[in-house]
Amino acid sequence: MLDDKSAYRAFKSRDPRFDGVFFVGVTSTGIYCRPICPAKTPRRQNCRFFERAEAAEKALFRPCLRCRPELAPGQAPVDRANRVAQLLVHRIDEGLIEDGAGLEEISGQFGLGSRQLRRIIQKELGVSPIELLQTRRLLLAKQLLTETRLPVTEIAFASGFSSLRRFNDAFRSQYRMPPTRLRRAALDAGVVIAATDTSTLRLSYRPPYDWEALLDFLRGRLLKGVEWMADGGYFRTVRLGPHTGWIKVTHAPEKHSLLVEFTHSLAPVLPALLGRLRNLFDLAARPDLIAAHLMKDKRLKPGLQRHPGLRVPGAFDGFEVAVRAILGQQITVKAATTIGGRLAGDFGRKILTPFPELNRLTPRAEEVARASVGDIARLGVIGSRAKCIIALARAFATGALQLETGAAPDAAIARLVALPGIGPWTAHYITMRALRWPDAFPKEDIALRHNLGGVSAKRAEEMSQAWRPWRSYATIHIWKNLGAARRI
Repeated sequence: MLDDKSAYRAFKSRDPRFDGVFFVGVTSTGIYCRPICPAKTPRRQNCRFFERAEAAEKALFRPCLRCRPELAPGQAPVDRANRVAQLLVHRIDEGLIEDGAGLEEISGQFGLGSRQLRRIIQKELGVSPIELLQTRRLLLAKQLLTETRLPVTEIAFASGFSSLRRFNDAFRSQYRMPPTRLRRAALDAGVVIAATDTSTLRLSYRPPYDWEALLDFLRGRLLKGVEWMADGGYFRTVRLGPHTGWIKVTHAPEKHSLLVEFTHSLAPVLPALLGRLRNLFDLAARPDLIAAHLMKDKRLKPGLQRHPGLRVPGAFDGFEVAVRAILGQQITVKAATTIGGRLAGDFGRKILTPFPELNRLTPRAEEVARASVGDIARLGVIGSRAKCIIALARAFATGALQLETGAAPDAAIARLVALPGIGPWTAHYITMRALRWPDAFPKEDIALRHNLGGVSAKRAEEMSQAWRPWRSYATIHIWKNLGAARRI
C-alpha cells in the first residue's frame, strides 16, 4: 500500500496503472472513489486513503456513482472488471478479437459469461465491445488515410475490417463521408507522401522527452541482429503472429512525436505494433507530474534538471526483456548484451531486410522451451541460469506466465519469483519494463545501492518511500545520473 502522500500524488495523476491499488475517501462529500475518478480532485486535507473498498465502507464512506469503486480491479463482484476491459483493448490491438470472436475466451479466462463480459465493458468503457472495436479501427484508418499512401483496400484490412464494403459503410456511417474524400482533403491541404514500400506514422507524447537518454539506455542492450541504431534512429525486426518486417523509429521534437516507419508487410498488425512501441518508448508518461515530485529530493534534482523528460524504457516483447534480465544477473551490461546476441543468433529465425545489421527475429518462447540446458550453456551461460531461462520459456509457452502491460504487478512478481533463479531484484526490473509498473523498485540492485552511497537494500527501500509512486522513474534517474555503471 502507498503512503498517503504518494497515494495523493497518484490520485492527481489519474494514472490507470494505480486503479485498484487504493481508494480515496473524500471527507467533504462522504464518498469514496477510485484513483481514476473523473471528478474534480479534492484538497489533500479532505482525502483519506484505503487499501480496500471494504475499509472505506467501514469508515462510512459511500461508493462514487461516477467511477464505481466496486468495479475496480480485484474489487468487482465478478472481480477484476477494469483489467478485463483493458485486456479486451489489448487483445483488439493485438488483432486477436474480430467482430466479437474471442470474447468467449476472455470471459472464460476470468470465469465470466459472455453476457457478463459485455456488461462490464459497457460500464467500464461506456461502449459495447463491438463499438469499442469499430472506434479503434476507424481512428487508425483515419490516420492511415491522411499520413500514408497505402491503398484504401489495404487500409481497410490493416484497420481490422474484413472487407472493403464493411469499411466503407462504417466510415460513411461514422463520419458522413467516404474514405476517399478524407484522403483528397489531406492532399489538397498540401500533404506530400512519397510512394515507397514503407509508410510512416506519428506517435505523440507529452513534452519534455529525453530521446537521447532513452536511446543511450537501449543502445547498451541491443539484441544483435534483432535491433540496431544508426543516424539517431532505432531499428528492429518485428514478428507479430504470421507477419514479419522491420521498423525504424526517429524523433520529431518540433512535433512532440516519434515517427514510425514500417514495412507494409506489417500493415495487418498495425494496432499491435503501435501499441508495443508506445510501451517501449513510454509515450503515456506525465513528465511534469513525475519531475515535480522527484525534484523534491536534492539527490535527484540535478539529474532531473539535466535530463528533463527521462522515460522508463518499456518492452516491445515481454519474453525478450525477461530473458535479457536473467542474462544480466551478476555480470556487466556489455557481457549480457554479447550473450543475448548469441542467443538471438542461435534461436532467432533469419529474416531478410535492406540492412545487414538486421537479420534475425527475436527468439520465441516456444523455440527456447525446446532447448536443453547444454544448448544454452554453450553460449556462455552458467547452468543454473540456463535452467532458469528454459523454465521461463516453458511458462510463457504454456500460458502460465503472461507479461502484459497493465497486469497486476504483485501477481506477476509472485509468478516470476516462483521460477528457479529469479529473485525480487530481477522480478522488479521485469515488472518495471514489461508491465510498465511506475512504482517498481529493484532495491537489491548493486549499482543502484552504490549510486545511493553504498547503502543496504533495506536502507534503499526506506529512502525510496519519498519517491513513491514514481520509483521506476527514480530508479532510471539514479542509474543515469548518480555515477556507477549499472547492471541489466
